[in-house]
Amino acid sequence: DALPICQPKTASFTMRGLTLLVCLLPCLAYGAPPPEPRVPESLDPTPYSVTDAEIKSLSEQLYAADENKFHSGDIVLNLQHRVSSADAEMGTGQDYASQKLFSYVNEKNLSARPTFARLMSLLDNYNRMTGTAEAVPSVEIQEQDAFLNEIFATRVISQLYNFFHVKGIYTSQAEFKSDMKEMWFGLYTRSKGPLDSSGFEHIFHGEIKKNIVSGLHNWVQLYLLEKAGQINYLSYSYDGPWTSFPDVMALQYKWSSYLKSVGSFYLGSSPEFDMAVYTLCYVTRPDKMCNISIGGNISKIQTYSWANSTYGNGKRYVASAYPSV
Repeated sequence: DALPICQPKTASFTMRGLTLLVCLLPCLAYGAPPPEPRVPESLDPTPYSVTDAEIKSLSEQLYAADENKFHSGDIVLNLQHRVSSADAEMGTGQDYASQKLFSYVNEKNLSARPTFARLMSLLDNYNRMTGTAEAVPSVEIQEQDAFLNEIFATRVISQLYNFFHVKGIYTSQAEFKSDMKEMWFGLYTRSKGPLDSSGFEHIFHGEIKKNIVSGLHNWVQLYLLEKAGQINYLSYSYDGPWTSFPDVMALQYKWSSYLKSVGSFYLGSSPEFDMAVYTLCYVTRPDKMCNISIGGNISKIQTYSWANSTYGNGKRYVASAYPSV
């Protein structure tokens, strides 16, 4: 026979002792353990707690530690025409720009700075069309590891790890690196079919889903695609208050014939900075708006987790992360 469920019921103070005795009698008779006290859901203990102030403080430290970010004169944009956010959301795809967006990029920085070089080696590994399985040969796994090793050698990722370690989120740098690889590069399906996507592919490379551009929140990829003649810049709808890099932009463009009505990204940031702030927000504020601080100005990051499949002990892959404008 099944053991009785021993669950104390609510009672007044004068009846509390009698109620507890009545509840425990079946447990004593059947040899079942006494019930554990129930903790209200709102008071459930969590393994760690990170305040909004701590996120803002840490993001300022990450910004200050980003030695690989670009500086004034390294990037020159030709913005041409601004549309309202409402017009951008309508997604008409009207072309207001007769010239390219990027007038100049200091390419020496891209090739000479190891984290940028490792990032670019990853960008030709993906098929942008969802529904097509991603093949991941051993050479591409080696490129993923090389990228992670390079960013983990930076002050940006070291500071992020130190914060997570103090909070008890990760017990070792090896554990953190392993989890970052899974959450960012682990494959899942966006098409209810083959394993065709990952958080890294979606955010740093970009995808085509239902005949529109999905993801693509990295300035290096945008520059390389425009340089290759694959991006047709249409207009912009947001240019942040920052006068140095990283800045926050939101653009409208077509990748081949596929429209991106609002594509936001950090401009001039290093790969390790993007990975750090997105991971910070994803780990501490999953599926929520996350306020970071860059040079005294607030930048909002929206993160989403992939809910249809998991890795490890029920952990979720990164689905998306981007600056919200």
